[in-house]
Amino acid sequence: MASLKQNHVFRNIILVLLPIVTAIVCMGIGRMSMSPGEIVTNLFEIAVHGPESVDPQIYSVLISVRLPRIILAVLCGAGLAVSGAAFQSIFSNALATPDTLGVAAGSSFGAALALLLGMGLITVQVSALAVGFVAVLMTYIISRQKSGASTVMVILSGMVIASLFEAGISIIKFIADTESQLPAITYWLMGSLANTSFSSLALGAPFIIAGIAVIFALRWKLNVLMLSEDEAKTMGVNIRMMRVIVALAATMITASCVSMCGQVGWVGLLIPHICRMLFGSNNQNIVPASISLGAVFLLIMDTVARSATAAEIPISILTSVIGAPFFIILLKKTGGSNL
Repeated sequence: MASLKQNHVFRNIILVLLPIVTAIVCMGIGRMSMSPGEIVTNLFEIAVHGPESVDPQIYSVLISVRLPRIILAVLCGAGLAVSGAAFQSIFSNALATPDTLGVAAGSSFGAALALLLGMGLITVQVSALAVGFVAVLMTYIISRQKSGASTVMVILSGMVIASLFEAGISIIKFIADTESQLPAITYWLMGSLANTSFSSLALGAPFIIAGIAVIFALRWKLNVLMLSEDEAKTMGVNIRMMRVIVALAATMITASCVSMCGQVGWVGLLIPHICRMLFGSNNQNIVPASISLGAVFLLIMDTVARSATAAEIPISILTSVIGAPFFIILLKKTGGSNL
């Protein structure tokens, strides 16, 4: 028993340290390369003695350029992964993703519309967040029946709403100016963390942090969501209320992630399945593991995206190129039994 507890503590320490170590290493990769030791030393000097204590160029690269991007990669990777785990538990469906309720498509439409109208970055972010929540509301209204919203109805409604907003995005692309607007919209939809700043983080990060905190706090109840309503009642859990709370938290995370960095695929599908292979099917283990490994995955993807070539690679291309083959390997190895 003591050995099991020690293993649990050791695993939790690894899950906490892994994103931190990865972030420090990734922060040193780029045109101005720095070792992890130099990164830690410079950050310590800045924190203790202020910006004047380091070279202005180092301060600009670390704090103004790379730090916001690192923070966004950690938040979006952790958020999308934990949202995927939550949706898979809510719907008892291994293929559920953060876009199950149409939120990613809705947020993308909101951002594309703002770009078409020539709005600034913050307005694009606000528009994406707002339309993302509108998409979820539409899904809820369509799936609502006298007896309540069934899981199948919610999934089907989400698919319809996602398809509707995808059609809207296609219309926006069709009417956009091919010289100025269309490239900006297309590139944004492919996903990028390039335009991150502390002001954009200040708007979007609280939603992601709050959503992750809610799902983390309720992680043990995610196991109950897979039971029938009668079985859940015997355990003192209002399963309908729980589904609404967790779905809203996951929606809030997804809408905020999409509003800041566009569509980033595979994180919400791939990472929870890797966590199930490593830690079993208990959501008390899957949720913290998804937060940690999701952050690490997107940190690595973004580092490759900005440093592999002279021109930055859209991050959704990388996540798809890596995610699809890896998922095929998982399917072949497990036969779908752990999914």
